[in-house]
Amino acid sequence: MSGRVGDLSPQQQEALAKYMEFQKQQDLDNILAWQPSEVSPLQHLLGLLMSLLSPPTHDHLREQEHGLVGQFASGPYPCVQVIQLYDSGGLLGYDYEGCPVWFDIIGTLDPKGLFLSASKQELIRKRIRVFELLLQECELQSQKLGRKIEMVLLVFDMEGLGLKHLWKPAVEVYQQFFAIMEANYPETVKNLSVVRAPKLFPVAFNLVKSFMSEETRKKIVILGDNWKQELTKFISPDQLPVEFGGTMTDPDGNPKCLTKINYGGQVPKSYHLCKQVRMRYEHTVTVGRGSSQQVENEILFPGCVLRWQFASDGGDIDFGVFLKTKMGERQRAGEMTEVLPSQRYNAHLVPEDGSLACLKTGVYVLRFDNTYSLLHAKKISYSVEVLLPDKASEEKLQGLKATRPSPVQ
Repeated sequence: MSGRVGDLSPQQQEALAKYMEFQKQQDLDNILAWQPSEVSPLQHLLGLLMSLLSPPTHDHLREQEHGLVGQFASGPYPCVQVIQLYDSGGLLGYDYEGCPVWFDIIGTLDPKGLFLSASKQELIRKRIRVFELLLQECELQSQKLGRKIEMVLLVFDMEGLGLKHLWKPAVEVYQQFFAIMEANYPETVKNLSVVRAPKLFPVAFNLVKSFMSEETRKKIVILGDNWKQELTKFISPDQLPVEFGGTMTDPDGNPKCLTKINYGGQVPKSYHLCKQVRMRYEHTVTVGRGSSQQVENEILFPGCVLRWQFASDGGDIDFGVFLKTKMGERQRAGEMTEVLPSQRYNAHLVPEDGSLACLKTGVYVLRFDNTYSLLHAKKISYSVEVLLPDKASEEKLQGLKATRPSPVQ
């Protein structure tokens, strides 16, 4: 073997190619391993991206030559089967101007099931792959129509959005994806339509909006009860499934067009590769034998969500959520309003997490109860957050509700 690449044997060239692909994968994993922090999370991720993209460019064709996103969107890194089967979404058709339309189905997603069956990197990589697919469709449409097609329509169906979708690891996937999208596919989104948005939507949107540019946020349209009619203003009915107000069906007549859109669903436990997702906690406290510990969080207005996660060391722990009836003083459990009934959790075996939609203002108390244990203290590691709604989208939803026609008496 000489020092020149051209003198390598076929076996040596294959070994070198495998090493180079491995090194590229390591670089991508450095990006995908990023975790949100309190200090400029978007800038932190963009710094990682820009340090690896050389030269920096916004042209997606050049990024396929020089950047990581194009290199890893397809080819040697296929989607794992569970993501193919249970991560929702689909390329549906085209709008009136020929731009590709992608539907994202949120409510039927099983975030925990996916995380127990695939890695965060694989879930983000799938979303990168989707954008590369959409850009390829833009190229094909450009050739077909004889004019440049550079933008895509996104439709987010939020029906069924629930507290399980606000699980922190799941939210982080979308945070990281939107940050990567803004860094690598700027001004690619023509319009982002939100349909069937529930009351919880403003909280979910508030968690990801800081990872979007101002320009992208301006393109978000929340549609009301007449969303089916509104969609046909952007997309021809023959490019929309009957389920979404169009005329398209599967060959067998299915109105949901299952051959084009994956609706997700509950991930079977047979796909699970682990029993728990590793979490990081912000606080630790020792609950002495025969005692309890209270963590107070003030909710200033309705519509907020209280989100927590905890693990115990030394045995199980009783946990419940209460609403104080008197301000400024500690209250016993029996003196407060029980919001989430107390029960014992084997958090020393499997970490617990949960969330609560706060319908009333006041001080909510997370109570770790060890009064039943007369011999053993418990060390609790926990994180707790108050998730605020985005006021603009909340007002938009309230306005849409106010304009609904009165029911016929």
